[in-house]
Amino acid sequence: VDSLNQKRIDFNTFSAKIKVDYEGKDGGDQATAYVRIQKDSVIWMSLTGALGIEGYRLMISKDSFRLMNKLQKTIQYRSIAYLQEITEVPFDFYSLQDVIIGNPVFIDSNIVSYKNTESELLVLMIGNVFKHLLTLENGDRRITHSKLDDINPIRNRTCDITYESYENAGDFYFSTKRRISVAEKSKLDINIEFKQYSFNKPQDYPFNIPKNYKRG
Repeated sequence: VDSLNQKRIDFNTFSAKIKVDYEGKDGGDQATAYVRIQKDSVIWMSLTGALGIEGYRLMISKDSFRLMNKLQKTIQYRSIAYLQEITEVPFDFYSLQDVIIGNPVFIDSNIVSYKNTESELLVLMIGNVFKHLLTLENGDRRITHSKLDDINPIRNRTCDITYESYENAGDFYFSTKRRISVAEKSKLDINIEFKQYSFNKPQDYPFNIPKNYKRG
């Protein structure tokens, strides 16, 4: 756990262009996501469809969630708990920030077992919400796989994250391809590929709401 904490990606600002493929109970689609983050303060996203038309803009703070639907000209205001409703995972602002950056999430010091092989280290932790099986490369301890299973058998909730295609980003390595699968009553599969990314460059977070937009 200490080694993981030492390898956490630390930053002030982050921006990225991300190719997103997703498939859920209502079908699938592709989008391009533009993401900007002010560490521990703001997560800003713009989602553009296949035709290059911006459909959604999001502004997430530590306690609130604003979603602008630019196609239907609506604005929604939600608490941060809305993230948990749509993902079925107990995300807060900080865990979502870590998922985007590529830091481990739901790490607990209660390690109940581990297995060390020639190529990888598997560690099983049990926290308040999840059993977490974490797979690390032997050597530099990069995360390759994170498997979360709800400790409540009634819920049967799982979250599976695979980290691939690491690149040297200066003081750390950054995973440029991720696969995320979330399941409970239904399943959501997301593939993300970082086409561009940068750390610690000045960012702005435009979120001007037109007067003709209605509350959604």
